[in-house]
Amino acid sequence: MDAAKVHIFDTTLRDGEQVPGCQLNTEEKVIVAQALENLGVDIIEAGFPISSPGDFEAVEAVCRAVSEPTICALSRAVKKDIDVAAKALRYAKHGRIHTGIGTSAYHIQHKFNSNPEEIIRRGVEAVKYAKGLTDEVEFYAEDAGRTDNAFLAQVVEAMIDAGADVVNIPDTTGYCLPNEYGEKIAYLKQHVSNIDRAIISTHCHNDLGMATANSIAGVMNGARQIEVTMNGIGERAGNTSLEEVAMILKSHQHLNLYTKIQSIQLAKMSKLISSMMRMPVQPNKAIVGRNAFAHSSGIHQDGMLKHRENYEIIDPKEVGVESSEIILTARSGRAALRHRLECLGHTVEPQRLDNLYEKFLEMADEKKVIEDGDLCHLVAS
Repeated sequence: MDAAKVHIFDTTLRDGEQVPGCQLNTEEKVIVAQALENLGVDIIEAGFPISSPGDFEAVEAVCRAVSEPTICALSRAVKKDIDVAAKALRYAKHGRIHTGIGTSAYHIQHKFNSNPEEIIRRGVEAVKYAKGLTDEVEFYAEDAGRTDNAFLAQVVEAMIDAGADVVNIPDTTGYCLPNEYGEKIAYLKQHVSNIDRAIISTHCHNDLGMATANSIAGVMNGARQIEVTMNGIGERAGNTSLEEVAMILKSHQHLNLYTKIQSIQLAKMSKLISSMMRMPVQPNKAIVGRNAFAHSSGIHQDGMLKHRENYEIIDPKEVGVESSEIILTARSGRAALRHRLECLGHTVEPQRLDNLYEKFLEMADEKKVIEDGDLCHLVAS
């Protein structure tokens, strides 16, 4: 069976930019959008045009600047929002309006003071209206993660009948467990009669640290679009990480799923987003953190020096990192010390190595991390 494509919908410029202090100007958004195009994303959600004149201008500029990805603009299920989104997308080679409404009992009662029938009516009206203004329409059922599955199936079926090309099933609050979220997608595949006429999308938040796991559970159960941000940035605890889902699907080829992401550009893309949004990447961040391919434990270092795949499931070159790092600390063993000395041109006999190792440990306890200059001083002493 041929592998199925999973579309990568990047919302770094919309959901990711909601992080306090991470706002970009129009020129910066265009630079990021062009980098995302080179990275291979399928859809770029460029902004929420009704929210401000600046966001409208940025969406319009991104439409002019890129040609391969579909450019998406967010709107609420409100005609004015949709009109403004359509106008901002008028220069897109291929445009998509992303409109929707909350569907959980929490949102229906406490956000809209409404009822289920009215929510469906408003959603259908928005989808039909947007369908006449752009190439594609995506409908989001906000807080789908906490929406009753039977009602969610009614919503999805109605939106597809109204013309939605993509139906987005957001775990807006990051509440779902992976098995629950996967079962939700499977339920829709089994209970929505017209589901074959639309793509199911995941949009998972990371409030409980399960955004990536939930997204993968979603595609394993039939979703074919994942909504992501670079470095996992986003509202509150963030979103599903682009780099994580791309490398999970690349590493687990038995899933028979693939993306167009050019993984060798991931490290460079991560640094661009971190720099432009002034948001450091945590050192232990999967795939792109500075410690993702760094080893300081003596047991791990020894195994790595014998065979990289003992402790690395990804070749760092696959994501644009030149090589793994062996970090010398008080936890390092003789194998790592000998390796680094040999890299510096010093061949040391076993007995001499034992003596140097004792001194090395004393130095490491004091200095925490031992650099090449420290080793040269150690050998000369």
